[in-house]
Amino acid sequence: MTTLIHSVRLVDDGVATDDAWVLLAAGRVAARGTGEDRPDAEAVVDGRALAGDGAVLTAGFIDIHGHGGGGSSYDDGPDAVRRARALHRAHGTTRAVVSLVTAPLETLERRAAMVADLTTTDADILGSHLEGPFLDPGHKGAHDASLLRSPDADAVARLLRAGRGTVRQVTLAPELPGGLDAVRAVVAAGAAAAVGHTSADLARTREAFDAGATILTHAFNAMPGLHHRHPGPVGAAASDPRVTLEIIADGVHLAPEVVRIAFVAAPGRIALVTDAMAAAGAGDGHYDLGPLGVDVADGVARLAGGGAIAGSTLTQDAALRLAVSAGVPLADAVDALSRVPARAIGRGHDLGSLAPGRLGDAVLLTADLRVRGVWVDGVLV
Repeated sequence: MTTLIHSVRLVDDGVATDDAWVLLAAGRVAARGTGEDRPDAEAVVDGRALAGDGAVLTAGFIDIHGHGGGGSSYDDGPDAVRRARALHRAHGTTRAVVSLVTAPLETLERRAAMVADLTTTDADILGSHLEGPFLDPGHKGAHDASLLRSPDADAVARLLRAGRGTVRQVTLAPELPGGLDAVRAVVAAGAAAAVGHTSADLARTREAFDAGATILTHAFNAMPGLHHRHPGPVGAAASDPRVTLEIIADGVHLAPEVVRIAFVAAPGRIALVTDAMAAAGAGDGHYDLGPLGVDVADGVARLAGGGAIAGSTLTQDAALRLAVSAGVPLADAVDALSRVPARAIGRGHDLGSLAPGRLGDAVLLTADLRVRGVWVDGVLV
């Protein structure tokens, strides 16, 4: 099946190109160009007709940190993962890493193995993100403090082994006993080590990055703040060109001004993530996040006990709109949904761009950035 999408503003690889077209064939990007001299295709999509004047085409969005949506949590098995993915796919997220919350070690092993199985049948699932249990109790956020533990070598090895090479990211607090060794073990296994839910200062965070950590989990949240004399994890990450900073651009976790500041401080290294829980796309009410109850009111998720922010109800198209409204250039915001997260998990060679040869994942949006079409592996979904 060949599909030609034309008459769009192509925003890709940090550049916006007007009157562009993209040809998808055999699941990949076959060619792209501009103007009226376009190749023939079995399916022809006039972007302007479908999405209006100023239609925008981007690579598929990639979420490297999310816990669910559409009323379902990724922790609850394959059917729940697929229901949540359907919700986020409709909002432009063509591929995702499945984030798993803190749980007993045996439970996390089963869940990591479940995600490993899904990667063999569901191409849109890129692997798992273990957000816990190796977190600082003082910055636990919406994680059960009774289940947190230091990252001893055996526990780290068990979880990585359960994922059978599909664990893409492990968030941990490097100041815990064994933290730096854990970073090294995660990286040696081919996953990205992420600093998060941490009390680490600037020096310890830098040690973690020197040990191989390359991601800061939801920057600013669940960690010491950015102080002018004590820059902490955010200062360490923003000043280190090796590090990607996750940002939750929902207007709750961060003020829009801070979102804009992050893009300026770490150009080309911001990944817009959702950290979405089951309530994304499902409305207000009571939900569970792991063993903890969560109440969602006016789209804001908070723990029923204590009131801490408990993930988000964000979708990536909404994150794009907030970032742009905050003053982030469109090309930079799109990069943060595509090229940057793909690179952060080692998939920059085939995802995150509409360059010829890449996988045929694309999103068509209106001029005000509302999703009108989503393609995965070259197929309209």
